[in-house]
Amino acid sequence: MDLVGTVLATAAGLLLIGLAGRDIFDALFHPEGRGTLARLLARGVWLAFRRARPGPRAFALAGPVGLLVVIACWAALLAFGWALVYLPHLSEGFSGTSEGGHDWVDALNISLVTLTTVGFGDVVPAADWLRLATPLEALLGFGLLSASISWLLLIYPVLARRRSLAYEIRLLRDADEEEPGALEHLKGEPAERLYQELTSRLIAVERDLVNYPITYYFAEADERFSLPAVAPYMLDLAERGTADTSGHVRLRARLLRKAIEDFAATTASGFHGMAGATTEELLHAYARDHLRANAPRA
Repeated sequence: MDLVGTVLATAAGLLLIGLAGRDIFDALFHPEGRGTLARLLARGVWLAFRRARPGPRAFALAGPVGLLVVIACWAALLAFGWALVYLPHLSEGFSGTSEGGHDWVDALNISLVTLTTVGFGDVVPAADWLRLATPLEALLGFGLLSASISWLLLIYPVLARRRSLAYEIRLLRDADEEEPGALEHLKGEPAERLYQELTSRLIAVERDLVNYPITYYFAEADERFSLPAVAPYMLDLAERGTADTSGHVRLRARLLRKAIEDFAATTASGFHGMAGATTEELLHAYARDHLRANAPRA
C-alpha cells in the first residue's frame, strides 16, 4: 500500500476508534448519558418495533434488543477501526499473515482476536510499535466488556424503581375507581406524606431517565408496571391535591405537579419529540409512544 493509502487507512481507522471511544464515554460515564450514536441506535430499534405493532410481550424486547445493538455497534467500530490501522502494515509489521491478497481478512482477524482478548494464534505483531498498540486494543476490548456488563447491571435497578412507582400509582387509581371520592377524604398528614413520597420517587425516576436514557426504551409487557399508562392519572391526583383546604397538602401537591411537569418535559425533549404542548398532552404522547392503547390522543 502506498503512502497516501496508508495515511487514509490509518486516519479512517483512528476516526472509527475515536467515534466509538467518545460515544462509549458519553453513554456510560457522562452524568447525563449523552452518547449520540447510542441514542440514535436505540431510537431506531424502538421505532422499528413500533412500526411492526407487536404484542406487549414482543414490544418489551425493544429495549434489550436496542441495548445489544448499541454494544455490538461499539464493538464493530473498534474492530474495523483497528483493522484499518493494521491494514497498511501487515507484510512488515506482523509475522504469520496469509499470502494471496487476503490482507483485509488478516487485518480484521488480528483486530477481532485482539479486541476479544482470545490471543493471536498464528499471527503475531513483529514491529515494536504494533507490539505496544495491540495490547492497547485488548485493553479497550476488555474495558468495553466490563463497562457493558456494569451498564447492564445498573439499568435493572433503574427499571425496578420505575416499575415500583407505576404499580403504586396503579393501585391508587384502582382504589379511586372502586371507591370514588376515597382519596378526597384523605386529609392532613397522611395526604401530605402521600404527595411527598410520590414526588421524591418521581424525581428519582426522572433523574434515572436522564442518567440512563436507554431505559426509556424498556417497555413493560405488564400494564400494571407501566409508568406511561398511569402518568396521566398521577397528574390528575396532583391537580386534586392543589384544591385541598390544608396549606401543607396544597404545597406538597404543587411540588408533585411541578415534578410531573419536569418529567413530561424530559420525555418530550429527549425521546418522543413532542413540543409546545401542555403537560397533560405530553404525558399522553409519552403513553402513545409506548403503545398504550388506552392513552387518548392530545
